[in-house]
Amino acid sequence: MTETHATSAAHRPPFRALAWILALVLAAASVLVAPAEAQDFRLPGLNGGQLTESNLAQGATILVVWASWSPKCRDIVNRVNALQREWGSRARVATVNFQEDRGDVQAFLRGKSLSVPVYLDSDGSFSKNKAVTTLPGLLVIRDGKTAYRGRLPDNPDSILSGAIE
Repeated sequence: MTETHATSAAHRPPFRALAWILALVLAAASVLVAPAEAQDFRLPGLNGGQLTESNLAQGATILVVWASWSPKCRDIVNRVNALQREWGSRARVATVNFQEDRGDVQAFLRGKSLSVPVYLDSDGSFSKNKAVTTLPGLLVIRDGKTAYRGRLPDNPDSILSGAIE
């Protein structure tokens, strides 16, 4: 009887090994579901400067994510300038260009007067991290947290007043 008991115990994994495996699985899961706000980023500005996580840590920032190749972004300069006029006294307004080369962005903006900074998300990692799924996209960041994420509507005032004020 003692031999049978010893054999069955030898085939069971030790409790400590199971606890260790469970701890590893939980640690891996916590990394996979870490909030988007926890990710550090550094986007270069089209005309200098950069956008970083610390820039968004305090106050309200309105970010419009766009690409010149998107037909829905053809009038982006007028739309963003209107946002700056209406909301610029209550929030920082900037744009993030999605996955385009600096030269393409400069060519698109040549002869246009965009009144806010343009930051380059050349590899799309910022937009992916912030879960931007449509262009033009609207992100409102308040004190480092995403207060709104979605499509830039024709009239964003009700969305912005709810997210900023």
